[in-house]
Amino acid sequence: MIKSILKRIAAAAAGSCLLIAGTAGKMPAEKVNAAPDEYHDDWLHVNENAEIVDMDGNPVWLTGCNWFGYNVGSQVFDGVWSLNMHWALNEIADHGFNLLRVPMSTQILLQWKEHEPDAMVKINQYTNPELTVEGIEGGTPKYSFDIWNQAVEWCRENGIKIMMDIHSAETASAGHQVPLWYTSSYSTEDWLEALEWFADYYKDDDTIIAIDLKNEPHGKADEGQFAKWDGSEDLNNWRYAAERGAAAVLGKNPNLLVMVEGIEVYPKFEKGFDWSSPSTDYAHYDDPDAQPYHGAWWGGNFRGARDYPVDLGEYQSQLVYSPHDYGPLVWEQEWFKKDFTRETLLEDYWYDTWAYLVEENISPLLMGEWGGFIGEKDPTGDNTKWMTILRDYMIEKRIHHTFWCFNENSGDTGGLIASDTNWTEWDLEKYALVKPSLWADSNGKFISLDHKIPLGQSGNGISLSDYYSGSSQQTTTSATQPVTEKSEAVILGDCNDDKIVNTLDSVVLRKYLFSEAADSVKINLTNADMNTDTKVNAADLVSLHKFLIGR
Repeated sequence: MIKSILKRIAAAAAGSCLLIAGTAGKMPAEKVNAAPDEYHDDWLHVNENAEIVDMDGNPVWLTGCNWFGYNVGSQVFDGVWSLNMHWALNEIADHGFNLLRVPMSTQILLQWKEHEPDAMVKINQYTNPELTVEGIEGGTPKYSFDIWNQAVEWCRENGIKIMMDIHSAETASAGHQVPLWYTSSYSTEDWLEALEWFADYYKDDDTIIAIDLKNEPHGKADEGQFAKWDGSEDLNNWRYAAERGAAAVLGKNPNLLVMVEGIEVYPKFEKGFDWSSPSTDYAHYDDPDAQPYHGAWWGGNFRGARDYPVDLGEYQSQLVYSPHDYGPLVWEQEWFKKDFTRETLLEDYWYDTWAYLVEENISPLLMGEWGGFIGEKDPTGDNTKWMTILRDYMIEKRIHHTFWCFNENSGDTGGLIASDTNWTEWDLEKYALVKPSLWADSNGKFISLDHKIPLGQSGNGISLSDYYSGSSQQTTTSATQPVTEKSEAVILGDCNDDKIVNTLDSVVLRKYLFSEAADSVKINLTNADMNTDTKVNAADLVSLHKFLIGR
């Protein structure tokens, strides 16, 4: 039986955090964030080839990241107690992430809908004076919904698109642990109301292009509440609920992509088990074939979609399935208890659980969460190995994804912002691993999902129209390109001589420079001499890191 994992309990805010009561205003009466009419051309849909395409039928690649906070009680992105929110959104775009998945709760959406006051807004008003009513350092924090709309505006100016994710029913750091989309405080009807309101409010703004209906439905029968997937109209049937949720969204804005996640377990009906079976047959604990369920990560199990696919009727072109996948440092699942490879992962878990959907051209996939610790926090290297295998599989299969996460305070994965840096520094090694899976052209320019606005402020991004109207058709799908033909030419940065420049080269170079066993490190010193001064030293390591992040 695959055990559940209590994931991502947000770390407590740092001691320097300012906790400011948000009593400074109410929701604006008008939709002040609505984009100009000429920006209403970025809606996406799924074509007959199971590709996500733009209005002209051109394939796109959604390659983003998560930034949580609105779901855990901060009532703003976590970290805004230390960093400047505008700077952070600029950084996310400049580093090549074209989609931002934003976890929220049914509770906060209904709070905004009803103009209810904030409980607490965690911002540093000295670091974020533009998020105060007066617009000055030390001013009164704005209402959380006003701050959110400011974030939408800054995403728009950066060419970042947004996917709102209902992460939990109630606003709480442990809200994601609740298995269903409803609780005793917030019903299915409340959830539908929140979805409908949000879709309607932003229906004229293509900055928000997608909604993830519910994060990680999960649970098993003997745990009390559980999400199932079948042909019934039972209250806890996630497939049925997802169809209702999608109808609420698409009835207000038929242009939105709707992400439907999986569940946790699926009964082995062929062995006589069903949804009422206990989660573990303790008499056969060591016999996987005797276990009642096919297990998965929370939100990752799509076995039921073969027999009971989600049916959105006339809006079927807006459906995207969205699994989550994690590595052994989150939980050492059975499929990690061997010298795993892509082939074993597909055979033991991925294919029948979610990969068949893209392998058999049934549906596009968006990997809504993937990520984890690497480097010193991954002593065996298995987590890094898993991340690299999944990354390369997503590149090859054109799987859309949002990396978990930007935050430094994700307890079991870490983030793109390095831990213990007070939200000031990127984890360059982790970013270098992720970067090849970001959408870029053959010149390394990151591609926006906006037809007019380039991605970011650094000049290292282009718009979707720029990409498709270029003088030569681009075929590149990642920012770090492998050399496909053998050559004796120098490939600066290719320290391990595998004809591709990526984070593994940084690892080799660091071992050569700083390890006591440097003499045993296999390294191509010609390629490692990044600044071509005939010496290999720390300056080359700095140059390699700058190259990997596109600076």
